[in-house]
Amino acid sequence: MTKRNHLTTSPIHPASLVKPMLLGAGIALTVITIFLLGVREPNPEWGKLWMLRPLIIVPLAGAMGGAFFFLMDYQRQRGNWSKILTYLVSLIGFFFVLWIGIVLGLDGTLWD
Repeated sequence: MTKRNHLTTSPIHPASLVKPMLLGAGIALTVITIFLLGVREPNPEWGKLWMLRPLIIVPLAGAMGGAFFFLMDYQRQRGNWSKILTYLVSLIGFFFVLWIGIVLGLDGTLWD
């Protein structure tokens, strides 16, 4: 007799996870670029390459926010009120992770 596993959750396909992560990273890169383009005369204490830290950290945080949005997909398939609530939680989670990424990226430079 062969033992069968009846899993209720579907496996995560890396190819489908990449799209929301790239979208989240693109949104984050756009937001941080808008912040950084507003700096006309940076503080000399920050160094020449001070923009690299926020340009790396913030898109990574945006990608993690996109992954969170993707991983909440199984909740969106449950029903009407659950779908609306899950979209709201997913968006709040994405913006929270984006905000934390901006804070970490700009810490010590624009936000001291």
